[in-house]
Amino acid sequence: MNFKSIKDFPGALGESATLKSKRVLLRLDLNVPIVLDPVSGSHVVNDDFRLQAALDTLNFLRDAGARTIVVSHIEGKGGETLLPVHRVFVEKFGFDMKFVADCMSEEASAAAKALEDGEFLLLENLRAYPGEKNNDSEFARLLASIADIYVNDAFPVSHRAHASIVGVPKIIPGFAGMRFEKEVAELSTALNPSHPFLFILGGAKFDTKLPLIEKFLKIADKVFIGGALANDCFKAKGMQVGKSVVSDGSFDLSAIVAEIANGKVILPTDVVVERDGQRETVSAGDVQAGDRIWDAGPETLEMLVKEVAAAKFILWNGPLGNYEIGFTEGTLGLAKIIAAVSGNAGAGDAGAESASARSIIGGGDTVASIRNLGLENKFSFLSTGGGATLDFLVNETLPGIEVLKGSPEFSPH
Repeated sequence: MNFKSIKDFPGALGESATLKSKRVLLRLDLNVPIVLDPVSGSHVVNDDFRLQAALDTLNFLRDAGARTIVVSHIEGKGGETLLPVHRVFVEKFGFDMKFVADCMSEEASAAAKALEDGEFLLLENLRAYPGEKNNDSEFARLLASIADIYVNDAFPVSHRAHASIVGVPKIIPGFAGMRFEKEVAELSTALNPSHPFLFILGGAKFDTKLPLIEKFLKIADKVFIGGALANDCFKAKGMQVGKSVVSDGSFDLSAIVAEIANGKVILPTDVVVERDGQRETVSAGDVQAGDRIWDAGPETLEMLVKEVAAAKFILWNGPLGNYEIGFTEGTLGLAKIIAAVSGNAGAGDAGAESASARSIIGGGDTVASIRNLGLENKFSFLSTGGGATLDFLVNETLPGIEVLKGSPEFSPH
């Protein structure tokens, strides 16, 4: 992968270069859903998947005696503070972690200097400062000044050229965290998969998904297109989509339509529509002018049972229905179908061969549906990334990966 991993830090540099007492600036993605708890009246973390994904790196740094300064961003309906996240790390996971409410303050610098071996400091939301998104060199320099080395374990934002992603590791030695390294290793298997390879893509926004479809048409044996993306394909075939969601802009989908005709690209055969205020399941060819397509139907899931059973490798990104407004049956049904044939061994693990299919899943709603079903251990890998996962699969790298390759070497003296 051509970048240095933090887990190789001590052995790679000799006994004199250990992490003990080193100040580590650890970039995590703690941008998790925050909701108001009606009982306590306080904001709480609603899904700690990304927090759990960071535990291997956090535990490694603590056990190595590093003095770790954690930085992240957060934005959303639950506010723009990391305090609810801090409570989870302290109360649920048991970390000795301090908190400073301004990442650029003298208090933050003093708290970083006062850290003892194995302790953590969480700094408040990076995006409170424009310098983060703007990749401001002075902002990056100030972040780098409080640490000896930098660790990126924030794969989901590593497609962004932000100061904490690409600015800091140009200034101080940069390393990949354990989750970051695992994301790259696991997603890379989709670029040279076992066959038959089934690629499943849902969600919306053809402008961001079309490059992915074009790439995997060359790699996959079968491509199933669902979600709002299927509406664009129906429309391109001259079929009625009524008032359904379609992508903005004009796209040349003639190549996809041709692949539909020869059977390589598969679309839903039946759909759940909203018709006169009621939900109905109809054939994809029987959609009326006033209908809104919101989900894939049961006939489509039966068809996917056969496609999934025939596959040796499955890559799935994006829900089959509008998950946010309650059309979850298609997505949940597909999750159960894939879980029945999948294995949870990691990339390169011998156990992967014992499963009938390897499965890699990405996308927030898709992963959330799997976790809601309690099926997360039934899949080979669940990616923490959304846009970063898509960008990596298309480009086979990210800005956050490239900058680590050229980051300064660490000198123990």
